Amino acid sequence: MSLTVGILNRIVQEDGSLPGDPLGTFKALIYFVGLPTLMFAVIASVVLLATTDRKAKRSTLTRIE
Repeated sequence: MSLTVGILNRIVQEDGSLPGDPLGTFKALIYFVGLPTLMFAVIASVVLLATTDRKAKRSTLTRIE
């Protein structure tokens, strides 16, 4: 069993790939929750500002005859 696991690990991993240090909880929350939320807020505000009318347009139509 351990022979097949060892062979599979060698097949799946690339040459020279070594796992690095694990992320801490705080860094993981920043990378995977904080930054995407911040990016969404920035993009949404840019789109909102780009698509809003600069001046309020008033309709000249006041009644239907």
